[in-house]
Amino acid sequence: MKTKKETEEIINILRKCYPDCKCSLDFKTPYQMMVAVMLSAQCTDERVNIVTKDMFKKYPTPEKMSKLTIPEIEKMIHSCGFYKNKAKSLHGLTRKLLDEYDGVVPETMKELETFPGIGRKCANVIMLEAFHNPQGIAVDTHARRISNRIGLSDKKDPEQIEKDLLKRVKKEDYFDANHLFVWHGRKTCDARKPDCSNCKVNKYCNYYKKLNKE
Repeated sequence: MKTKKETEEIINILRKCYPDCKCSLDFKTPYQMMVAVMLSAQCTDERVNIVTKDMFKKYPTPEKMSKLTIPEIEKMIHSCGFYKNKAKSLHGLTRKLLDEYDGVVPETMKELETFPGIGRKCANVIMLEAFHNPQGIAVDTHARRISNRIGLSDKKDPEQIEKDLLKRVKKEDYFDANHLFVWHGRKTCDARKPDCSNCKVNKYCNYYKKLNKE
């Protein structure tokens, strides 16, 4: 397992590799961020952006979204995958937001995680992107893969991986770490064909070292 110092060095190197990294989901308000990140489960951000482009023009607020039935939502988000469950979640979180929070997205992890379709990973992203107040590190498929390959965590469960990461990543690095892991996973550390030879942090990577031994 990597030390705090090694983890800091890895993050600093990745900063230089991806100086312009940012969230790839399109949104203008905390509510839109909430909707977009919920739809992004098991779906690419590019596909979500295509779907939300028209949806947010017609239904940009929870008040307007609440007028839609679940079947109407299903039709709009069909291409995002798991559309039936996501439609129920979108309908439920919108109603909850209006009924319990007057349409204002709460700014705490604890409250966010009570909404349909919003688990810890989504709550982390909302706190980061909508409120610029990261409380942890969102462990998506990229963060999980990179953490396991490099040796930041040997766990499989996202919440356990996050606990390992938070032991090694400084709080002031939470913001960048969230973006850097995603970008490194997309640009270099691909699931099937990682570009290990050109990876700038390969000297720290357990996966790379194992490959070279073999």
